Amino acid sequence: MHGLINSAIKSFICATYGRGRWRRVAELAGIDPGNFEAMLHHDEEHGRRILSVLCEDLGRGQAELLEDLGTFLVSHPRMAALRRLLRFGGESYVDFLYSLDELAGRARLAVPDLRLPALELWDCGEGRYTLICHPGLDGYGSVMTGLLRAMADDYGALVVLDHEMPDQGQEVIRISLVEPAFAEGRDFALGARGA
Repeated sequence: MHGLINSAIKSFICATYGRGRWRRVAELAGIDPGNFEAMLHHDEEHGRRILSVLCEDLGRGQAELLEDLGTFLVSHPRMAALRRLLRFGGESYVDFLYSLDELAGRARLAVPDLRLPALELWDCGEGRYTLICHPGLDGYGSVMTGLLRAMADDYGALVVLDHEMPDQGQEVIRISLVEPAFAEGRDFALGARGA
């Protein structure tokens, strides 16, 4: 597993639950808490153990926790660079949705050895969309659900999301765009100061 993914999990735990909980979870998972290098690959089992221990420690389900991680990736100030990258997908939430087909490729442009599963958006008409999360990263659909929800808030759109668990390795997220301009979205400008 790419170190960026493990580093994101670590940042999420530290920012949301505190560094003490991170150290405890890493220790219970049998992992050195300071040993995640963002640009290196790590044993995939490390991330799984951390999530498993955290879920048990918090008494929460993994899908729910990963959805929170997806929200964190967009909404936390430390993750402003990712939010900005995603906002380059377009001026509206619908533009952003259509840009998701290219997300894995854009991630490879930024980090050549980062392999994210392919995403495929289907327009079902009348403001309804289906996002197919192809296999390749356990829990990716849950993370994407949180990310989609946070990006809707970022754009000021009102959406209803329904995440369906894997079917033949694919996760499906049904998106209903209730109101594209429900609230004022967060400011976004091409220059760093507007972020």
